[in-house]
Amino acid sequence: MALAFRGVIRNVARRLQVRNYADAPKGDEMALTFAAGNKVFYDKQVVKQIDVPSFSGAFGILPKHVPTLAVLRPGVVTILENDGKQNKIFVSSGTITVNDDSSVQVLAEEAHPLESIDRSAAQEALSKAQSEFNSASNEKAKAEAAIALEVAEEIVKAASA
Repeated sequence: MALAFRGVIRNVARRLQVRNYADAPKGDEMALTFAAGNKVFYDKQVVKQIDVPSFSGAFGILPKHVPTLAVLRPGVVTILENDGKQNKIFVSSGTITVNDDSSVQVLAEEAHPLESIDRSAAQEALSKAQSEFNSASNEKAKAEAAIALEVAEEIVKAASA
């Protein structure tokens, strides 16, 4: 009897744990706040979709997305605005918060629109970061150089896209 009861409880628990993915039903809105130390890009502006790079993987956000908190990795955040325009912004790091009211906050350490990135300057920064990584003399310097190198690699990749 107890074994059968456990089986019923497990089945009920599994049904409760099923994750539902967000759809974008018409009429639903998603307000985006996107700020960095150097600029505020969006201030509660309604958008259709946001694609973000995170350390747990890149993902897209639509209205009614499951509430989420994630750490941004260096890469490009893509915002699809309501008029169909795509805005691509490079972020060095930061956080993304998706709330149950369909509001989204992107807080970046540093962020720049892709069109403002100078490819040759990015390549130069990558060369410098590689040199600093190779010449790092202790673990702390090596770790700091590795972070700078990762960001520089992603900037070059973004500038080349």
